Amino acid sequence: MTAPSRSVVTLGETMALVRTTEIGSLRHANALAFGIGGAESNVAIGLARLGIPTSWLGRVGDDSLGERVTREIRGDGVDVRAIVDPDAATGLMVKERPSAASTAVHYYRAGSAGSRLRPEDLPDGWVEDASLLHITGITPLLSDTAEAAVHAAVDRARAAGTMVSFDINYRSALASPGVAGPVLRDLAERADVVFGGAEEFAILYPGMSVADAAARLQDAGCATTVLKQGPDGASVFTVDSVIGAPGFTIDPVDTVGAGDAFVAGYLSALLDGQDADTVLRRANACGAMACLVPGDWEAAPTLRDLERFLDGDSDPVRR
Repeated sequence: MTAPSRSVVTLGETMALVRTTEIGSLRHANALAFGIGGAESNVAIGLARLGIPTSWLGRVGDDSLGERVTREIRGDGVDVRAIVDPDAATGLMVKERPSAASTAVHYYRAGSAGSRLRPEDLPDGWVEDASLLHITGITPLLSDTAEAAVHAAVDRARAAGTMVSFDINYRSALASPGVAGPVLRDLAERADVVFGGAEEFAILYPGMSVADAAARLQDAGCATTVLKQGPDGASVFTVDSVIGAPGFTIDPVDTVGAGDAFVAGYLSALLDGQDADTVLRRANACGAMACLVPGDWEAAPTLRDLERFLDGDSDPVRR
């Protein structure tokens, strides 16, 4: 069966998430909130809310946390392809706010079900029937089999003419820059769109400016490089031009997940056929909106939420 037009597939690990509900160290927290989080599923949920048919694939444990992960993602309209692993537990992430201006995230994912992803988990036709495959630099650093699964997905996408987007999303807890650099650079050079911050592009190409890194990616065949600059907005480098757009002024509550919301906004506008300025404006707005409430994905907007925000509504996210 052919997938709907503009459809996106993505794969990676989603973990259970526990976060403090007040500012202060975990050492003294009195209350915790429970949820889920994972870069690829954050993007999948963001895309689904913006009207893009999206499918997420990953491994979860045969446990209550795995059931929570699949239920939450499916509940936002994402097609969930969860492989239940009877021999490993669902990973866990714990988030605290040591101060009003900082967030710390701790991962408990070594040997998790999500890290055991492998090429055989990819269904026939799943990548080939999609318009776009989205991957991040997190999954290939989880394990050798997870790296092989990402490369298998990219191989199939390129053979089928499916667009590939890659968010560098470097995690120092998974690998040092020296180890991660070659792995992430190889994937970036095989993608059509690459997202990252200035420090992340420096991991791909040490000593290079972002502009020079973008030129190297273009030489390798990557059409578009997107520099994420947080509250300062973003810039897009193509063969023909460099386009920048400012960010939005907000009072952030929780910035974790903002980059994923940015990516979802960008890809949704790209697949909707919007012009470059509109693509960046939507991406920046989605990234800003993700910071307005606690959680990795809870404030990812719908198109209606987005319209309210861009119109200046003081309370754009209403669920």
